[in-house]
Amino acid sequence: MDKMTRRKMLKNTGLLTGGTASGIWLNGCSDNSDVSEPSSKTHATPLAASGDSAGPVHPVEGSPPKRHAEPRVQVALVFTVAESKRLIARGVVEMPIVKEAMKNGKVIVTKGTTNTYIAEALLERSIKPGAFVLGRITPVKGGNPLTGADSMPEVVLVNGRHQPDITLNEAMQQLGPGDVVIKGANALDYPNKTAAVMIGTPDAGTTGKIMPFVVARKAHLVIPVGLEKQIISDVFGMHLKMREPVESLDHAYSMFLLSGHIFTELEAIRCLANVEVFQAASGGVGGAEGGVWLMVRGRRKAVEKVVTLAQKIHGEPAFGRR
Repeated sequence: MDKMTRRKMLKNTGLLTGGTASGIWLNGCSDNSDVSEPSSKTHATPLAASGDSAGPVHPVEGSPPKRHAEPRVQVALVFTVAESKRLIARGVVEMPIVKEAMKNGKVIVTKGTTNTYIAEALLERSIKPGAFVLGRITPVKGGNPLTGADSMPEVVLVNGRHQPDITLNEAMQQLGPGDVVIKGANALDYPNKTAAVMIGTPDAGTTGKIMPFVVARKAHLVIPVGLEKQIISDVFGMHLKMREPVESLDHAYSMFLLSGHIFTELEAIRCLANVEVFQAASGGVGGAEGGVWLMVRGRRKAVEKVVTLAQKIHGEPAFGRR
């Protein structure tokens, strides 16, 4: 196996993310204050002057003392779909690019279920379920139709202040480099860091309105999406199949490919604490259907920080029952 092939395999399995071994540089989430890992730089060991049996080598005067790595601990955490949405929202608002745009720029939050939680975090107020949602996937029979909520427009913040009078179209016209647009997704290809969104209207809906401006104006596209939306095939190939002109017996949905800052539960935890985190399993019963089982590893203080965060999120009611 050549070096490039091996590197690609490691990257696709999440073992090679750049920055540090725990991948905390992903999406710019690198500042975790009091829980930083020891430096990865090593100090050269002094060599004996000559001979094969020169005996033990003693550190030279002034050399740094030997550091002992703190033992790592781990914890398993289960998040339901609703808890994952709340966790992702907590992480998104801590992204450096979002914090910078909140100080000196614009943050535009489009409608969606996960984006409802993000809008709540940015506006610091609750939003009635369904009021900040357009398309949705609900059970064919039963379930909660999310009716009865008065619709609210997309959230536009300029220098951290909510501007309810600025429409989405107007915000796009004013979009500039470094601004942030937040758009959810329906399908996730995590190894290849791509996602796609269902398209149900001829003009591609919200995605059709925002993407030309995001690309042309060099804005950041943040894609908050739960690991529940991971699909078994690559999103790029799947979105091409969804665009094939096949006669449909129901509504003929298409798909729009998204590329930007993919932000799942994994990125959220990495943004909030300096730890290693990976998904070990999925699913459950009794309300945990669609949930994710995450393993968190790191120094005790950092892992305990994640546990405390999880305890505050656990118990989040299902989206339509808040």
